[in-house]
Amino acid sequence: MMQQEDQIGGDESDLESLTSASLRDAHRFRAQFSGMVRQRAYIFDGDGKYYNKEWDLKEGTGKEFCWYHVELPKGNQKLSQSAQHLIDVLCPPLKLQDILSLVSNGPFCGHVDGALVFRVNSPGPASSSFTFKIAARITENSVITVSLGRVPRLGFSPMGQSLLSEVPSVDSPSYYRGEQKERSGIVIEEHVLEFLLTMNHSEEADNPVPSSVSNLVVHIIDTHVDQLQDVVTKLEIELDAVELEMDRGGFAMKKQMLDDRRFPKLHLNLQRLLQVIAHGEQVFPRVKEKCSTKPWFLAEDINSLEELIGRLRRLKENVGFIANRVTAIQAGLDSWQAEQINRKLYYLSFLSIIFLPLSIITGVFGMNVGGVPWTGQNKPELADGFRNVMYICLIMLVVVLSCFGFPALYSRIASWWRMRAMNRSWSLNRRSFQKRPNIVQERRGYLRL
Repeated sequence: MMQQEDQIGGDESDLESLTSASLRDAHRFRAQFSGMVRQRAYIFDGDGKYYNKEWDLKEGTGKEFCWYHVELPKGNQKLSQSAQHLIDVLCPPLKLQDILSLVSNGPFCGHVDGALVFRVNSPGPASSSFTFKIAARITENSVITVSLGRVPRLGFSPMGQSLLSEVPSVDSPSYYRGEQKERSGIVIEEHVLEFLLTMNHSEEADNPVPSSVSNLVVHIIDTHVDQLQDVVTKLEIELDAVELEMDRGGFAMKKQMLDDRRFPKLHLNLQRLLQVIAHGEQVFPRVKEKCSTKPWFLAEDINSLEELIGRLRRLKENVGFIANRVTAIQAGLDSWQAEQINRKLYYLSFLSIIFLPLSIITGVFGMNVGGVPWTGQNKPELADGFRNVMYICLIMLVVVLSCFGFPALYSRIASWWRMRAMNRSWSLNRRSFQKRPNIVQERRGYLRL
């Protein structure tokens, strides 16, 4: 009996140790997830000012409203791992239904547990530059957003820290009348300038601080459209550079483009981008429709949403034009590759036509039958048989080459003859024109040609 009690007590202690170990592993697992995501929390006073706040997921009171943003890491991760990231940082107070409505793929707009939720999440790989995810949960005094990777201009930073508000200066000193003259201003390096040229928006320090939740919603959608516009601008610059390289490049560069399958991959990425834009065309009009029924959503922000929807439609047309350009470039490369293959086949057929008569001759004289001339090995009068066969092969080769070369030679002689006749007629017309200046002076008018 005592042994049984000792065994039961040992089992209970082992169970407690296993439970504590599993809890420690779960806590370590959640701590690991919390370090992989980035979190931002702001509180707005409704009068054009904002402050950073702690991550407590509480709503504002009165005119104040809060914004909580979660930035998921870009990498080769599954959708379930992204859901675990959100569970780690948003639960509690959010429920599993809220988490799934924010992290799932595809377009969505509707009310979940009393809050307006919309998402524009493309189902592509998270590590791709053409995969975009933006989701928002909106209430009257709080907004929770989730994005994949960093969204440019989404956050806020103190005024006076914008690079665009600085006076630029070149990296090298300027020269004026042979004298070296130092210029004042912040130095802009070349790679920074190239990055700024692809931007269609300002920086975070230049963002107007929203005074209401509706302003914040418009700001979130505006940054998403700006991000798509940046990608389209980079694609246009890349295509311009590729077209210039193709005009200047030769065989090796075009062959490298075909081997790398650059344009089929780019066309696939464009289809992903079009899918994201199509999701936005489905979701944002519904967001405008549902927000128009909210008493706290301003009418001017409804008009701003309508303008953003128009921008998105124009962006879709622009991406369609880029896809047509990519298709045209790929068609040009395919035609060039087909031309190279046809040229090689032409050379191969040329060689086969040349050697076909020679092979026939050698095959005839190589027959092991009687009556073939110059095949007697022991007769001295037939000692020149090999030389005669070589003469026949040489004559046949000259005939075949003449058949191939005569059209080209004829076209060259004909073009030379036409050019000579044109030069002769031009010289005669010029001489006759030079003999008529007195007639022109007498008539004092235009010369009839």
